[in-house]
Amino acid sequence: YGIAAEKDEKAMGVWIDAQRPAKARKICAIGVRTSRFVTMHGLALNVNTDLAYFNYINPCGFTDRGVTSMQKELGREVDFEEVTYRMKAAFSDV
Repeated sequence: YGIAAEKDEKAMGVWIDAQRPAKARKICAIGVRTSRFVTMHGLALNVNTDLAYFNYINPCGFTDRGVTSMQKELGREVDFEEVTYRMKAAFSDV
């Protein structure tokens, strides 16, 4: 999709403009949990997410960073089924 995203050593997740804190915005949350000898992991990629709901919470404890979506970054709605297909293909190569 041409979205330049990166990791931030100080903050979990996938970020855009991570090295510019005033402009940094999270596009994907990543989580890991261990309970009773079972490890669970997952991610939440903002595709066509209504970002207005993030105004009511403090996502991931950050007050100085924003949240974004593929739709916002690309300036158009993104086909969710296509994203799902591409993610499955990418994960199957790992």
